[in-house]
Amino acid sequence: MTVAKKAVVAFLTTLCVLLLTPLAACGGNGGSPSGASGSASGVASAPAAGLISVGFSQVSVESDWRIANTASIKEALCEANGYQLIFKDAQQKLENQLEAVREFIAAAVDYIVIAPITETGWDEVLQEAQAADIPVILVGRMIDVSDDSLYTCWVGSDFFAEGSKAAKWMEQSLGSGPLNIVHIQGTLGSSAQIGRSAGLEEGLARNSNWQLVAQGTGDFSETNGRDFMERTLRQNLNINLIYCENDNMAFGAMEALDAARIPYGRSSDITLVSFDGTRRGLENTLAGRINLDVECNPLHGPRVAEIIQQMEKGLTPIKRSFMTEAAFEAATITQAQIDGRDY
Repeated sequence: MTVAKKAVVAFLTTLCVLLLTPLAACGGNGGSPSGASGSASGVASAPAAGLISVGFSQVSVESDWRIANTASIKEALCEANGYQLIFKDAQQKLENQLEAVREFIAAAVDYIVIAPITETGWDEVLQEAQAADIPVILVGRMIDVSDDSLYTCWVGSDFFAEGSKAAKWMEQSLGSGPLNIVHIQGTLGSSAQIGRSAGLEEGLARNSNWQLVAQGTGDFSETNGRDFMERTLRQNLNINLIYCENDNMAFGAMEALDAARIPYGRSSDITLVSFDGTRRGLENTLAGRINLDVECNPLHGPRVAEIIQQMEKGLTPIKRSFMTEAAFEAATITQAQIDGRDY
């Protein structure tokens, strides 16, 4: 953003006082329930002199992973670190994200951070941000735009690599016998869903003894994952693997299986594969209820702060930055591994 634009940030933000809500301190309400803002007061104020203003549009609070992701961004971009963070929860609706980004533009923030709900639908609003000379940083999911210059950079996970990692583990660990797979997908059209589904699809193409017996979306939520699994169980299908595209949907599937008194996990004939590697997911992996949990690192905050500081110095950040991630098996995970993690 130009010096002239930075000079009017305080004035413009005051005009937008009823639209936006800042987060003022480190260690803020990272796990706050869904809503337009993360502030208890709901009242915005002009940014203090010297603070870097950042608008952050988050998907929702649909999962443990998302809550950890929000907390990481809030902690890194707090006032004590030199930032004014304006947080907007999109409640799983693209139209809410587009509205939030336009509010950030109207407030003349210094930077915009977006965790996109879906890959498409972003060209127009990002053209508006570009015209306003506001850098846009994407976190988590990717977007599909006509011109990659519409966003500055992206920080997140290689979702296809995650799916491929799970499929290769299935090949190596489950032998050559037939697999009848239930596939619980995330939010359709999101890059996490697209990548993790593609990894499984490649495994299906390589293995003629794998069969997809049920597939549907659970929207990355525990409730929807449980509901889908309940509907699937009523079909009395022969199932020996459940591929859940995040931990919360896996928890929902586990609830349905428990209610039906159907064993699963390490000591049964039904293998459960999940993604995210949240603390609750890894605790269930240690307990043998989840056979494999592929990590999706949500701690994007420090990297986003590093990118902003680079740009403040006139440097150009790397276009795409992948998080370091692992996979955890029930057969080998330890309590010490879980205790040593930050989420």
